[in-house]
Amino acid sequence: MTYVSLVRPRWTDMDVYGHVNHAKMVTLLEEARIPLLFEGAVSAGLDQLPKGIVVVKLEVGYKAPIVVTGQELRVDIDLAELKAASFTLAYRVHNGPAEADPVAVTAQTVLAPYDTVALRPRRLTPAESEFLKQGFADA
Repeated sequence: MTYVSLVRPRWTDMDVYGHVNHAKMVTLLEEARIPLLFEGAVSAGLDQLPKGIVVVKLEVGYKAPIVVTGQELRVDIDLAELKAASFTLAYRVHNGPAEADPVAVTAQTVLAPYDTVALRPRRLTPAESEFLKQGFADA
């Protein structure tokens, strides 16, 4: 199942060519996943997951430019892979708020839980793994 998030690019997200800048696109991807991975985790009673998640790998592919028009963008997020100490999210960013709007950007992030006290990556707990599976199954 797909988790859907709506994000609104800001005027300052554009580069000199009038397109959303690459670094700003990465921030929009982050904003799209925060409601599930942070707010959703806290609501589910998982207080350690939102305390530390680090990006291990990031890939972004552009199919079309995104221009700031004041409208929201639809970001479809799927759980592509779940491992013991990391998970991969796959994104499709539509050039508008509807599912029928064309996909302008595809991306993947490999994320890992991080222990901010021990300063090292850690394994996902069984409850966190189940939360991720359910978060996308219930989307």
